[in-house]
Amino acid sequence: MNPYVGLVSSLRAAWLTGKTRATEHRVSQLEALGRFLDDKKQPILDAIASDMRKPPFEVELSEIILVKNEVNHALNNLSSWMKDDFVEKNLVTQLDTAFIRKEPYGVVLIIGPWNYPLNLILVTLVGAIAAGNCVIIKPSEISSSTEKLLAETLPSYLDNDCFAVVTGGPAEMTQLLENKFDYIFFTGSPQVGKIVMAAAAKHLTPLTLELGGKNPCYVADQSDLQNVANRLVWGRCFNAGQTCVAPDYVLCSAETQEKLLPALRRAITQFFGPEPRESPDFARIISDRQFQRVRALLGSGRVAIGGQTDERQRYIAPTVLADVQPSDPAMQEEIFGPVLPIVTVPSVDEAITFINRRERPLAVYVFASDSKLVHRVLERTSSGGFGANDTMMQMTLISLPFGGIGNSGLGSYHGKFSFDTFSHHRACLLRSTGLETMNALRYPPYSQRKMGLVTSVFEIKRKGTCTLL
Repeated sequence: MNPYVGLVSSLRAAWLTGKTRATEHRVSQLEALGRFLDDKKQPILDAIASDMRKPPFEVELSEIILVKNEVNHALNNLSSWMKDDFVEKNLVTQLDTAFIRKEPYGVVLIIGPWNYPLNLILVTLVGAIAAGNCVIIKPSEISSSTEKLLAETLPSYLDNDCFAVVTGGPAEMTQLLENKFDYIFFTGSPQVGKIVMAAAAKHLTPLTLELGGKNPCYVADQSDLQNVANRLVWGRCFNAGQTCVAPDYVLCSAETQEKLLPALRRAITQFFGPEPRESPDFARIISDRQFQRVRALLGSGRVAIGGQTDERQRYIAPTVLADVQPSDPAMQEEIFGPVLPIVTVPSVDEAITFINRRERPLAVYVFASDSKLVHRVLERTSSGGFGANDTMMQMTLISLPFGGIGNSGLGSYHGKFSFDTFSHHRACLLRSTGLETMNALRYPPYSQRKMGLVTSVFEIKRKGTCTLL
C-alpha cells in the first residue's frame, strides 16, 4: 500500500472541515511562518552553509528577506485578495449578483529544488496558505541539511492537521505523486517536470511547473562595459551560479567580447579577490555529481578567465569561456554553475535569431545604452521574464509574476500571483426566483420575435463602429 495515503487523507479531512478557509487561520499560519524565519535565522544560515557553503549575505538576502517580504505582503493584502470580485452584467442580469470567488483548491503538493532550498519552498507555501489550502511540502534531499531543518522544526510552527513535510528522494517522490492532489507546484528541471506532469495527468490535477533553461544575455556594442561586467558577474556567480534566472551565456560581437573580457576579469577580482577560492563570499557546488557535470563543460571554447577546480571542495572558479560555438557542450544544457560562455554574433538581429532558434528561456537579458535596441529584443523574443541592463533583479519584485513559458515552465507566482495560482476562481451568479416573464423569452417554443428580443438583451456590440442604413 502507498505509504502516503493516510497522510493525504488526513489533510483532506482537515480541509473539508473548512478551517483553512477562515481568514484567522490563514493569518495565524502566515504569522507562524514569519516567526519560523526569525527564530531559526542562525540554523538556516548554518544549514545552507553546510549544503553549499553559501555566504551568509546571500542566504539572508535570497532565503530569508525575500521570503519574509512575501509573508508580510500577504498579511498586508490578504483581506483584499480574498474579497469577491464583482463583475459587469448584461441587461438580463442587472437585478442579479455576479462575482468571482477565490476558493482554495484543497490539498496541495509543493515539490522544491536544492538550489534555493528554503526560498523556493517557502515562497510557494506563502501563496498556498494565503489561498486557504492544506499543504504537503517535499524539500529536496540533495540539500540535506536544509531538508532536515525543515522536517524537524517547521512542523512545530504550523497546524499539523493542515500542513506536513515529507522527506526522501526520487522513490518517495514517486510514491507521493501516485496520490490524488488538488494542485501540484513543482520547481526543478524540465526532465523531472515532465514526470510530475505525467503523474498529475493521471488524476487531471492542475499544476504549476517552475523549470529552467539557458537564459541568453545580449551585450550591445554601445554599453558601459564595466557596469555590464559587474552585473553579469554578480548574476552568474551569486550562489555559485546555481540560479535558474542567472545569465547562462552572453551574445555579443567579436569586438565587444575582447573589450568585455578585461572588464569581467576586473569585476571577478573586485568581488572575490585574486584567489576566489579563499573568498568567504563565493559558494560551492551542491554535490559531487553536479561538480563533475559543470567541470566537464569547461572544455567548451577557450578558458579566458578562471577555469580552476578543486574536487574535494567542489570548487569551480568564476570562469569565462570565450569563442564558444553553438555546438559546444556548454551550449547544450543549463550550466547551473559559475561558468559564463560567450558566443559571438555579428549583430542584434543575429542574436535575436539565435535566441529564437532555441527553447524559450526563463529570462532574456539585454545590455544596451540604446532604449530602442532594448525594446527590439523585448518585442522579438519570448521568455518567462525580461531584464534590461541588469540580471536577476526582476525576480525581487513581488509586483511582477515569476514563471516560465514553454520549456522553462508553466504558470507563475510571487505576491498576489501566488495567491491566484493556488486559488480556484469560481464564477458565481445569484438570481432571484421571480421575474419569470423575462426568462420566458429564452424558453421553447422559439420564434423570430423571441430571437430578436433575446439578441437585444444578450448581444455585445463592438465599440466605435456604426452601421449605415
